[in-house]
Amino acid sequence: MQSGLNPVHKIVILGTGGTIAGTAARADDHTGYAAAQIGVAQLVAAVPSLADLPLECEQVAQLDSKDMGFGVWLALAKRAAHHLARPEVAGVVVTHGTDTLEETAYFLHRVLGPAKPLVLTAAMRPATALQADGPQNLLDAVTVARSAGVRGVLAVLAGEVHAGAALRKRHTYRIEAFDSGDAGVLARIEEGQIRSLRPWPDSAGLGLAVLPDDPAAWPPVEIVTSHAGARGAVVRALCAAGARGLVAACTGNGTLHAELDAALREAQREGVVVLRSSRCLDGRVTARADDVLPSAGALTPVQARIELMLRLMGEG
Repeated sequence: MQSGLNPVHKIVILGTGGTIAGTAARADDHTGYAAAQIGVAQLVAAVPSLADLPLECEQVAQLDSKDMGFGVWLALAKRAAHHLARPEVAGVVVTHGTDTLEETAYFLHRVLGPAKPLVLTAAMRPATALQADGPQNLLDAVTVARSAGVRGVLAVLAGEVHAGAALRKRHTYRIEAFDSGDAGVLARIEEGQIRSLRPWPDSAGLGLAVLPDDPAAWPPVEIVTSHAGARGAVVRALCAAGARGLVAACTGNGTLHAELDAALREAQREGVVVLRSSRCLDGRVTARADDVLPSAGALTPVQARIELMLRLMGEG
């Protein structure tokens, strides 16, 4: 077990909405709810164990995370960086929706790579559920953020701590909806204590300087999926619409339908940057010396999209 608190105890909690802040008309309704109805201060007030802790709450956004956009990402990255730079702040917690949690976690990992803990948490059930998972997840996230020696972008859900760079949503409904793929979980929360299983992630972000202040200027990168009967017309339409990068969610170990492969090679010749990822949630696309379309390695399609977008930002 890991014990001990950071001597600097203050935690800032940034709210963005999501199911954790959702409400339904009935307590037994876990799917017909409205997300992002409760403010972050109200979420914190509903967890008695947080009442006497030195916390600050700030509402960065209030939305269903399926509608997450670059403007919120930019604001969230800036506010997280601001608070993490404050000497009296031990760490930052972000409440978020589950639908795009893995995308936000990877984005923040890449652009911030903080030395302090930046902990995302969420819920699969709304706040009005008979057995809502949000309060315990929020308490666990604050516990992780206050613990000595913890660092990096993390996600805390269902008693598990995941590296932001490895997080993926694997289930549509269960409370235990997330895992870390081949990497495995970093730690577990047991009776308010952290049981570490692997070292905390190293800080390796790109830095906020690469992010244009106007999200509309961020380079458009899209995902295309290989499947039976895939058509190259999809690729050509996206290129005509201004896509600067394309991520292929391939079958198996980076394989592509012949028509999609031909269209992606054509796009690459015309200056569109292409990466191959896999539809499989576990494993990696093994690179070969004769690859024409480069591999995204172990990145999932949504992670590869963020990686490619940041790479294009760096190129100007």
